[in-house]
Amino acid sequence: MESAQAQKRIADLRTEVARHDELYYRRTAPAISDQDYDRLKRELADLEASHPDEARAAGPDSPTQAVGDDRAEGFQVRRHRLPMQSLDNTYSEAELREFHERLARLLGREDLGYVVEPKIDGLAVSVTYEKGRLVRAVTRGNGIEGDDVTANARTIRSLPASLKGGAAAELPDLVEVRGEVYLTLAEFQRINREREEAGLELYANPRNLAAGTLKLLDSREVARRRLEIVLYGLGACEPATAAGATQGGYLERVRAWGLPTVEKFWVARGIDAVWAAVGELDRLRHAFAYATDGAVVKLDSLALQKEAGSTSKAPRWAMAYKFKAERAETLLRAISIQVGRTGVLTPVAELEPVVLAGTTVSRATLHNRDEIARKDIRVGDTVQVEKAGEVIPAVVGVDLRRRGPQCVPYVFPALCPSCGTAVVQLEGEVALRCPNADCPEQVRRRVQHFGSKACVDIDGLGEAMTAALIEKGWIRSLADIYRLRREDLLTLGKKVEKSTDNLLAAIEASKRAELWRFIHGLGIQHVGAAAAKDLAAAFGSLEALAEARMERFVGEKKSSLIEGIGGTIAQAIIAHFNDPRNRTLVAELRHLGVSPVAPAPRVISADGPLAAKVFVLTGTLPGLTREEAVARIEAAGGKVVGSVSKKTSYVLAGADPGSKLEKARSLKVPVIDEAEFLRLLGG
Repeated sequence: MESAQAQKRIADLRTEVARHDELYYRRTAPAISDQDYDRLKRELADLEASHPDEARAAGPDSPTQAVGDDRAEGFQVRRHRLPMQSLDNTYSEAELREFHERLARLLGREDLGYVVEPKIDGLAVSVTYEKGRLVRAVTRGNGIEGDDVTANARTIRSLPASLKGGAAAELPDLVEVRGEVYLTLAEFQRINREREEAGLELYANPRNLAAGTLKLLDSREVARRRLEIVLYGLGACEPATAAGATQGGYLERVRAWGLPTVEKFWVARGIDAVWAAVGELDRLRHAFAYATDGAVVKLDSLALQKEAGSTSKAPRWAMAYKFKAERAETLLRAISIQVGRTGVLTPVAELEPVVLAGTTVSRATLHNRDEIARKDIRVGDTVQVEKAGEVIPAVVGVDLRRRGPQCVPYVFPALCPSCGTAVVQLEGEVALRCPNADCPEQVRRRVQHFGSKACVDIDGLGEAMTAALIEKGWIRSLADIYRLRREDLLTLGKKVEKSTDNLLAAIEASKRAELWRFIHGLGIQHVGAAAAKDLAAAFGSLEALAEARMERFVGEKKSSLIEGIGGTIAQAIIAHFNDPRNRTLVAELRHLGVSPVAPAPRVISADGPLAAKVFVLTGTLPGLTREEAVARIEAAGGKVVGSVSKKTSYVLAGADPGSKLEKARSLKVPVIDEAEFLRLLGG
């Protein structure tokens, strides 16, 4: 390649790789597969190697010399004690063997021992323990410093606040334990099921969702998504002997300290044994709870790791071998449009059935209109299908060489396919929506959601029955469920008396379902089961919730007055009930005999040691959850509120307190820690 051509291609590749780094690390919304990204970066590295003057001109700013930066606005930045580097990777057995040969030459020995670990597809973090206590969790960031996500990391149930000690696990004075935050495949599927029921766009894969969740500014929302963590890497350690002498020994110590680590790892001597371990991992990994996209091969000896050293970006003593994502080619027969209960139109690829990752796939997500246009996906194309995060089949590309003249650009419908209403696009949204609340498909999905086990649990009101009732015109709103008549239902077929009576009995029983189930069943945007429980405890009835105004949710300086309910959810609730149809529905349900069971009020002692005291909680307590602290305060006669004022008796502060601490100090409100709080409880 001529120098001028190379210069232009290098500049173009740097721009393109930087754009994909921004999408992947900061926005957690990658536009291409890992393999395609790695291919771009490899091309750039090869060009820089063959044109060193161009490489020197860019210096450390080239994407090939830097760690992808995941820092985001809204977080305090913390410096790592030791740099947190990325890994060189390969898809080639030959390159993995070259990695061993380079180390053998560098270290002057062939009999090198390695550890082979699963490569978890999550967000890299470093967790610091001092004197056995969790003090900080920081993302990799740019490798030198990252975002402090301690408050969010403390919501991970498997991450202990304190390390276990003992003879088998010498506790260091300080240790940075590195690993990945991830979502289990089961949790990812649970979240996507809820979104599908709500007619919302599905998340693409567990890694993106886990990364986006850990970067949320509301730790209560983080807690609802049940993040997990796996720890396997070593940063700073004082004294160094506390980590042991080998990577395998360190992993055993991590487990002995009570930290979650990799389910399985292999200690292998020589590259042939390493390659055998990689193959075994590939066979076993589909049974793991988390998504794995490769194997990480590390020198076992920590002393040899130190001797091998690092480049500016990656250690020389480790290499990631990435498994090729399984893809299949098949024919795109059609694009169908699903209408969700909120009116969102979601395109779905109807495929010629093909076997992918052991299952037959006939449908795949196309995400949205913009994604179809960006990839130029057309009916009749031969498309590549891949399981995103090994979970959801997705169309990832088109074989343009096999495109025929009959394949014309896809035109997204301007009218709802269910009711014919003109679709709209709300400001700030990618999705198109049907604005007609009476759209039969929206009604069907709303009724199914309302009657599901996650809501009021009406057995017998399944998909087929719901569709039949809507087609007959007997159900146009949720209230109509409670207007169904036995004589009408008996006309649906022969020998339906028993099923009819069972359905009517289930409908009658649902009138006394728990209040939170009704709140969840109403389908208010952003209100899932957890938020519905918080709202039920706060309001006690549907009527009270329907009448609530913003001041009931948000206090001074926009502080939340109801545990678990932030400003976004509050706005969605108020907007929902500002619609006269939704307010009328609440009245209709009451008129039809619906009487939800409100949660029992908490018993508050009138003469306890905290009688008449007003508490505000901030930060994460070392030994109590927020719910436990609130329960103890109320049982002792105290009251918990969401914002600090002159009427506040105490601010109970834990790790990583927010602005409430500063407000308390400015108002000279006493600030206490958990130990002092327990002393107060003791009277």
